[in-house]
Amino acid sequence: MSKKIFTSHRIEFSDSRSLSTIEDKSVDLVVTSPPYPMIEMWDSLFCSLNPEIGNLLEQFNGTWAFELMNQELDKVWDELDRVVKDGGFVCINIGDATRKIGEQFQLYSNHSRITSKFINLGFQPLPVILWRKTTNAPNKFMGSGMLPAGAYVTLEHEYILIFRKGGKREFRNADDKKIRNQSAFFWEERNRWFSDSWDLKGIKQATNDENVRERNDAYPFELPYRLINMYSVKGDTVLDPFLGTGTTTFAAIASERNSIGIEYDRNFSSKILSSLKDLCKTANCLITKRLEDHIVFCEEYRRDKGPLKYKNRCFGFPVGVRNFLCKLVYSAGVFNATNNITA
Repeated sequence: MSKKIFTSHRIEFSDSRSLSTIEDKSVDLVVTSPPYPMIEMWDSLFCSLNPEIGNLLEQFNGTWAFELMNQELDKVWDELDRVVKDGGFVCINIGDATRKIGEQFQLYSNHSRITSKFINLGFQPLPVILWRKTTNAPNKFMGSGMLPAGAYVTLEHEYILIFRKGGKREFRNADDKKIRNQSAFFWEERNRWFSDSWDLKGIKQATNDENVRERNDAYPFELPYRLINMYSVKGDTVLDPFLGTGTTTFAAIASERNSIGIEYDRNFSSKILSSLKDLCKTANCLITKRLEDHIVFCEEYRRDKGPLKYKNRCFGFPVGVRNFLCKLVYSAGVFNATNNITA
């Protein structure tokens, strides 16, 4: 059993358009899912940020309302440009919107608009991941059904946009290289995680609090958990400027990363704290499943191609890469014992 890394986790209820409490170039990775422009459930939020958006929707000017909504998000992206380190990553889960404004139905391409903004900021766009969330029910199709030519294609996926700031991250000294090796994932996980298509079931953010919004198919724990393990190392700092129910913070805790979560709606505080109670069990189940899945993979690989050549130093099981450390640490008891969590 390897020694746990002490991590710190801070949650702030504030406006992420000004990340004034976060120092310049102090964040290694951003994993977030912002409000989606032109999705009706977010109209009231965007209108509160800029009342002109509401006027434009009433005037059936969807194109300019879409632009002004994204301009509010641009203020957050500008702040990310300031706080993310050179060589750091930004991962954004976003969906496009389809909507009828007045008599006009059209697509509002959020992923394209955000990508354009990050390119203008000087980030390097990397290949995106398509997150396929649910399958169609017959009544989900819009338009004239089976009669040409008025039906519309139904959106069944969202995007995980991935941007890198500056050049490739360097791991120069021995300590940096050691922590990088300890943060490694399994060979078969690499093949699955670095695919451009993920099939993960979204979850509903159910709540009994009438002041807290409900979101269908919010991203599940495994989505930020994968991204954190893919694009950071243990001890790094992960930021989510749209924290919601706290999923990114929980995934950072389970991955032995530090985290900062910013949430505009203070009503989420009780939901975050209640979910924290089950995190130890959730994280340990996930780690157990990763180990069990790897053992199954090793056995299947041995039957088909022969035994893997190398052995993991921590667990003793076979692995496919020399000097593969991969220290997966179980959490005993409550997380407060090994993590400093403040709100």
